[in-house]
Amino acid sequence: MTPIQSLVACGTKVWLDSIDPDLVKSNRALGATGATSNPIIVSDLIKTGRFDELMARFFKEGLDDEATAWRMTDHLVKQAQEVFLPVWRETKGNDGYVSFELDPLLEDSACKLSVAEKSAKYVELGKKWSAGHENRMIKVPATPGGLGAVEEMCAHGITLNVTLIFSERQYIAARDGVWRGAKKRKSLDHFKSVYSIFVSRLDVYTERDVPTLSPKAQGMVGIANAKHIWKLNHDFWAAKKLPLQEEMIFASTGTKKKGDDPCKYVAALAGADIETNPPATNDAVQASGRTFNRQIDQSLPADVLDEIHTKVSMDRLEQVLMEEGLSKFADPHKALLRLIAEKRAKLAR
Repeated sequence: MTPIQSLVACGTKVWLDSIDPDLVKSNRALGATGATSNPIIVSDLIKTGRFDELMARFFKEGLDDEATAWRMTDHLVKQAQEVFLPVWRETKGNDGYVSFELDPLLEDSACKLSVAEKSAKYVELGKKWSAGHENRMIKVPATPGGLGAVEEMCAHGITLNVTLIFSERQYIAARDGVWRGAKKRKSLDHFKSVYSIFVSRLDVYTERDVPTLSPKAQGMVGIANAKHIWKLNHDFWAAKKLPLQEEMIFASTGTKKKGDDPCKYVAALAGADIETNPPATNDAVQASGRTFNRQIDQSLPADVLDEIHTKVSMDRLEQVLMEEGLSKFADPHKALLRLIAEKRAKLAR
């Protein structure tokens, strides 16, 4: 049994944080059962030059840069969906999804829409990009605008991945909105939702902004927070006895501190729900030679949890990470548009 196979065997669904067609196929062969996309991934693929012919065709069709970005994203996500569709069918819709991120520019500081207008736009885009797709998840951020859209989107039958979650407050707001929408459906047979909680970014924050944490607690906040919210999610949905699992996605599972075990977050959160791992993290897992065991419901030492609770303001953490997260959310899409403009000029020569 390979390391990734052992991770799957202990209960983790391994998803790839990429829609690179080659990586999707190779990671599927290793046991990955889903994937996710974002503008950085799309940009990196365009930079390879592998899609120049396709982009030239888009340009000849008269698509502007924005339309080209979405056509390219749609194309790449569709390709990944085809690879994972057998998983979706085998699990009757419980796995095998590819996430499609809605317009990040709705959260850009330059966007002048009100919260209500942003919510309405998310609903409109969610309906557009989910239409006709069996195993596509629509990724919407846990911002005021995004949270204001989840009830209607879920009621419409859209499978949601609520992302950019850092705190319990955000998670509960997202979950409750989704559940209100689900109860408006005629049937819950195909109701599936996931909640993406970011992990390593919390430890980057505390390393910088909460230096008083002891060596024992520093670097453990992301894990402690993820385990806590996982338990809340598990307990809430267990009582509902639904046909499909309403799961957490553990995102940002690649380590960011030099010298950390690259499998640190993967191992600590093993045993349930979904891990969307960057390609390099899946490579490190596979190269580790380790056998992974269930750890998700193993609590951290009480003194570590007490210190984190005492020294880390989760309100402040959420505020700072959301500010940083929204920049990381919108700026890559702007960079994608610039890249497409450059590619257009190059291919026109």
